[in-house]
Amino acid sequence: MAETPTSTIPEKSGWKKTLITPSLPEVYASVHIPKGKGFWRTMLAYGGPGLMVAVGYMDPGNWATDLAGGARFGYLLISVILISNLVAILLQHLALKLGIATGRDLAQACRENYSRPVAIGLWFICEIAIIACDLAEVIGSAIALNLLFGIPLIVGVLITAVDVILILLLQNRGFRVIEAIVAVLILTIAVCFGYNLFISQPSLAGIAGGLIPSTQIVTNPGALYIAIGIFGATVMPHNLYLHSSIVQTRAYEHTDEARTQAVKYATIDSTVALLFAFFINAAILILAAAAFYGTKNANVADIADAYKLLSPVLGVPIASTLFAIALLASGQNSTLTGTLAGQIVMEGFLHLRLKPWIRRLITRLLAIIPAVIVTIIYGERGTGALLVLSQVVLSFQLSFAVIPLVQFTGDKKQMGKFVNKRWLNIVAWTLATGIAAVNVYLLVQQLLLS
Repeated sequence: MAETPTSTIPEKSGWKKTLITPSLPEVYASVHIPKGKGFWRTMLAYGGPGLMVAVGYMDPGNWATDLAGGARFGYLLISVILISNLVAILLQHLALKLGIATGRDLAQACRENYSRPVAIGLWFICEIAIIACDLAEVIGSAIALNLLFGIPLIVGVLITAVDVILILLLQNRGFRVIEAIVAVLILTIAVCFGYNLFISQPSLAGIAGGLIPSTQIVTNPGALYIAIGIFGATVMPHNLYLHSSIVQTRAYEHTDEARTQAVKYATIDSTVALLFAFFINAAILILAAAAFYGTKNANVADIADAYKLLSPVLGVPIASTLFAIALLASGQNSTLTGTLAGQIVMEGFLHLRLKPWIRRLITRLLAIIPAVIVTIIYGERGTGALLVLSQVVLSFQLSFAVIPLVQFTGDKKQMGKFVNKRWLNIVAWTLATGIAAVNVYLLVQQLLLS
């Protein structure tokens, strides 16, 4: 294992000088990188973090927004998923480059470069995003347990609290084990949706047309709300913190040549994984469009309703079961990456190291409380609406992660030779501005409608 580097936070940030070590020190530089081997051997060594990040792009929150989008608007919003994934590919590239080039994750970089009030504010906002994401995992897993085994929603929500034990067992067995389990769960989701997509016989012309952006997405407030939810569910702020840290689990040398190689292979890993996530997200929306759009079930937005209707509509008894299995796999996968993201954010912003199970328990309880309240008062309908709302909340938090990321990766003093090229900086700042503008527009629309 490589030596863990440390540094001291500069006085300009307004913090007391503190010794900084990488987040997740127990797995830092723990994955060996072979020297002088071919492309595929090296790629295999670097492969893994991309899948961990891709999990956030296919969690239960995505299901709610994709189902609603497909059922209500057909194939219209496929272009939103595509654009979201392209944006995600670029942002995740910036995140991994920050981690590899500076030896800092995004949370640590914020702590080092901003004043204490600003850094604390960013930490608080990021915690809200993690809780919103965790809320989607809680509800999604509870719904899956209810659909597969008939477990009441309220009991399913409470059961999700005990997955802390699973996290503890996995973290003690090494990072490669976690990556392998994530890969198996992603494959499970892909197989389930691949089959359902095949039997649903969607319109190929409709899919092709949906890949082209339409002005209707912006002019229709309902479509825009779902589109923002899809964007928030796809480009998740805590994934930027997560990726900038877990790329450092690879034991590359701390030279410009080795870092250049690490950035190259990590970018390939991330890009391929996110393209795979695009297939999953698009499959959910396309399935909903093929099964429900233009029918009496066009208002289906709840996951539970989609489960009940899939088999009768498609005429295949196993369709609903596969749908629920994929949902459960999605919820459990998100649990793994959510735990790591929460640990990274708390350690990076506050330099506060809690035991992972304590950190996970705190976050999960904060998500369980609103889930329990909504489940008791509104039942299944309420949990579906809460899922979509959680993704819109994530979208609003995104700018507070993207703007610092673009700022840091465009700073030559921090990045050295890895600083963003001029064209990339222009694109990145344009995206950051666009994300903020779209969210402000949505907020104004919602205030006018209320």
